[in-house]
Amino acid sequence: MSHPPFSPAQARAARLRIGLTPEQVVAAMAQLGVRRPAEAVTAWESGTAPPSETELFALADAVWCPVPTLMAVRPRSLREHRLARRFSAERLALRIGMAASAYLRAETDHHWSGTDVQTVLLADALDLEPDELLRVIGRAGALDGLLRQAVEGRWKQHTTALARLVDAPERSVAEALRTLHQEYARFGERYRGHLVARSDDARLKEIAGERAGWLHALPDRFLRLVGPHPGPPAA
Repeated sequence: MSHPPFSPAQARAARLRIGLTPEQVVAAMAQLGVRRPAEAVTAWESGTAPPSETELFALADAVWCPVPTLMAVRPRSLREHRLARRFSAERLALRIGMAASAYLRAETDHHWSGTDVQTVLLADALDLEPDELLRVIGRAGALDGLLRQAVEGRWKQHTTALARLVDAPERSVAEALRTLHQEYARFGERYRGHLVARSDDARLKEIAGERAGWLHALPDRFLRLVGPHPGPPAA
């Protein structure tokens, strides 16, 4: 397995912030069951050798620093979210009732194949909001595509598929789609109205730009309309 994301600068800053020497850091790590020489801390901070996942977790405890700070990334992938929540792959797999080999395959292949229950447990363990869960397990594209088809055409025929994708009540999804379809239609009405009125190109481009921005934010708006905490998508 590859090494986790790691910032040598953040690690050094965290150690200096609480006034520890490398020797004191490894002593604290040893109390956590991870024994390394002081040279390992020096190597991590200089960027010549990154820590393993186990070393990262122990180092974070030793220097009193959140793991995401030492990673210096905003978690986006399934693995990064797991690391940010301080789970080993094996422990998270056990938590969600999945074989460790199947879970690791999901991380490396970037393809989630968990069951409905496993998906719910994953969202709970990693504290993922619905929109982030969709991105992490690779279904954000499916949501965006279905939503665009719904607002641009007959929204009712997409209700069931979208309700299953986000595991929300069909009634809530239908109400959200009706609202979004109406909002989208208004862009067309405004655009056609300005065409008839022979407005200048700048005004038409402004409406087109507003429509593009609305479409870009469509998944987030849909999830807010469906409810604050819709369930995760089905497998």
